Amino acid sequence: MSVNKQVRRIGGGVVTTLAAILVFLALVLPDQITRLPPGNFWLTALVRVPIEALLAVALLLALPARARRITATVLGLALGFLTVLKIIDVGFFKVLARQFDPVLDWVLFRDGFNYLVDANGWPAALGAAAGGVLLAVAALVAVTFSARRLSGLLAAHPWPVRGSVVTLSIAWVTLAVMGFQLVGGIPVASQTATDLARDTVLAVPQNIQERKDFAREVQDDAFANLPNDQLLSALRGKDVIVGFVESYGRDAVENPEFNQPVLDRLRAGQAELEAKGFAARSGYLTSPTFGGGSWLAHSTFLSGLWIDNQNRYRSLVATDRLTLTSAFKRAGFRTVGFEPGVTFAWPEGDFYGYQQVYDSHTLGYNGPALSWSTMPDQYVMKKVHDYEFGKAKRPPLLAEVTLTSSHTPWKPVPSMLPWEKIGDGSVYGPMIKEAPGGDDVKQAYAGSIAYSVDSLISYVRDFGDDNLVLVLLGDHQPNSSVVGSHSTKDVPISIVAKDPKVLDRIGSWGWTNGLTPAPDAPLWPMNEFRDKFLTAYSPQGEPH
Repeated sequence: MSVNKQVRRIGGGVVTTLAAILVFLALVLPDQITRLPPGNFWLTALVRVPIEALLAVALLLALPARARRITATVLGLALGFLTVLKIIDVGFFKVLARQFDPVLDWVLFRDGFNYLVDANGWPAALGAAAGGVLLAVAALVAVTFSARRLSGLLAAHPWPVRGSVVTLSIAWVTLAVMGFQLVGGIPVASQTATDLARDTVLAVPQNIQERKDFAREVQDDAFANLPNDQLLSALRGKDVIVGFVESYGRDAVENPEFNQPVLDRLRAGQAELEAKGFAARSGYLTSPTFGGGSWLAHSTFLSGLWIDNQNRYRSLVATDRLTLTSAFKRAGFRTVGFEPGVTFAWPEGDFYGYQQVYDSHTLGYNGPALSWSTMPDQYVMKKVHDYEFGKAKRPPLLAEVTLTSSHTPWKPVPSMLPWEKIGDGSVYGPMIKEAPGGDDVKQAYAGSIAYSVDSLISYVRDFGDDNLVLVLLGDHQPNSSVVGSHSTKDVPISIVAKDPKVLDRIGSWGWTNGLTPAPDAPLWPMNEFRDKFLTAYSPQGEPH
């Protein structure tokens, strides 16, 4: 045998081996890589019997050569598409702790790209987007090529292949009936690709039916026709701030790995507020989202409906559903939103019922950007006072304030300043340049939450009067790089007021005294808050 032929033969064997490994891994690896025990990754992955491979080989053996090539191409494309979905799922489970929805979630790629632009600039964002597209195309092409190459070998060795298929099929059925698992809870009798394909196909009719069901949910509203003079009557004459703290999750107060800075600030803040005559009650809400998707949590909290995907969100904002904001508006409050994270047009503001929205372009900030966050939280709170609450003559206010300094990647975070030193934000330039770095993401997260919470507490301490009411809550937990992939979706919520009658109205809720909810504090789905709040502060909530 000539050297060239020998080289081609060895090269062909290597390519075929790699093709077999690629197809096998595409079939058996789960989309939740975290389910595989790190110390037994390859053992768990390789000691599996994929039923899809056995069925495909049996089908291809029964076909003539031309039909076999066509069928192998179709199967390869299907498996390649499923492989791309698995890769996407790995990212979704890593960040959002859930599976990618192939019908509803495409819009999130645009939001992710915008996040990369804001956090890292256009070149890095374009590079990441191009890399993602190339990876998807490469996976699709490589898996399809591998399937075609392997199909070409079947005709050369039909009887050994048939014997192997029969033997492995018997083994698969036996292992499936036994439910045999080697390690990590992963069954040896694999049908991973089949399950993913089934879920993907079923997502379409399920989402269509969900849209119809949701349209009925929107219309079911016990408060829609409540007279304006009864809505929130117990808060007449008050000023209310609803302060969303980005990524303020239950772990921020309960996880001993990093919760100390947050607990220290909450305890100190509680003492400061009590010295000024304020009191607080705290509990927990379960957010519809995890690691991101703040708008889903905001819409759930304000609308009283469970908004856990983009389809429900888009359907919601096209309706006239009564939100907490619009309820305050109907009750005679001036309703304003401070949204430093809004950098594009935001028509949803009209749906929520804001009479005025201050976004990143209208808050007058002339300091440096803080990674994704456009401006520091204390600066935003200063503008809350300058633009609205500090005016001498004004109607009662409802302000929804979204604080973003605690948005991933959680650094740099500035220090608190005397309010009179904040100015137009240019003071933050030197501060951000000198901000310490560090690679401990958990401590960076905790520090950012402490700063965001401090911005709200300090505002109430220094500017709050007898009529101020603060609702302070998180929107969702941080991503799994901080809390892991098995954390809850719970977030803390507190109501702060100086007037004891305000907190008396929620006495039946059983919330913890103070700013730190106890581990056994009541836990409600976030969509239940709107109705409980409207009930408590309307005539239905009169103490008996």
